[in-house]
Amino acid sequence: MPSQAVPVRQPPRKPARERVPPLAPQLYQPGAARPLRAKRRRLSADSEVLPHSHPWAQIAFSTVGSVRMTAAHGTYLVPPSRALWIPPGVEHAVTVVDDAELVTLYLHQPRGHCGPQLPRAQQAPWRQCRVLEVSDLLRALVLQLDDAPDVPDAPARPPEALRREKLLAALVLDELRRAAPVRLGVALPSDKRLRALCLAVLDDPARHRTLDAWAQDAGASGRTFARLFRLQLGVSFGQWRQQVFLTRALALAARGQPMSQIAGELGYASASAFTAMVRRTVGQPPSRFFAAGA
Repeated sequence: MPSQAVPVRQPPRKPARERVPPLAPQLYQPGAARPLRAKRRRLSADSEVLPHSHPWAQIAFSTVGSVRMTAAHGTYLVPPSRALWIPPGVEHAVTVVDDAELVTLYLHQPRGHCGPQLPRAQQAPWRQCRVLEVSDLLRALVLQLDDAPDVPDAPARPPEALRREKLLAALVLDELRRAAPVRLGVALPSDKRLRALCLAVLDDPARHRTLDAWAQDAGASGRTFARLFRLQLGVSFGQWRQQVFLTRALALAARGQPMSQIAGELGYASASAFTAMVRRTVGQPPSRFFAAGA
């Protein structure tokens, strides 16, 4: 007698996120006199900072928890072990994965320049979003920066405070120039239908196992979306989703979850299958790749 298929119980859909505006970036505007400014903000899980941009560059750190920052062509995970560089004028939104404290550095960029005070010949990689490793020294320096806003009628900052800020800023910029880039971005398409599907996968990557199931939610065929993945992103759905799993696993590792639990949460049948995926994708075992984020 043939065995009957056991229906897979789908997890409940996650509630809609609370959408909040950016926290007055104009009150932290950098300039020639103060080229590096710091801002701190606590954000609750499942909230989202609305899309916005500004004419200066930005470095985003998470001292506690993980956030995901989405720009035009990709989305990037920012756990405590990494930081995200966003060039001037790039619109971006922030999705909070865990309760987080986000430290944002705003960097003055002279006209025609991009990067942490680099010669023009070295600026090309900094004209796009990139994830960077955060050294212990860089983290310590950032936490020492003054994060007071430019409120009206505020007393002038004493000269010794400005001198200290200038010294800290010089060291921060030097550490940024030395920081190793990390391939943790997930590409996003321009096609509205495919982008909506990709964002749904990012929100809850283990909800469905197949592209056909995701496509059914989106009201189209799996074949249509498979073609769009190839045309828009140059990869298959499976290849793209592996990068999603990798970034999600990094956020879970930052919470201290063991690899076996991470593998199960992402829908892998075993920890060994998950380990094989990580090795295949980044060329390192999970124990090494996630060590900085754990």
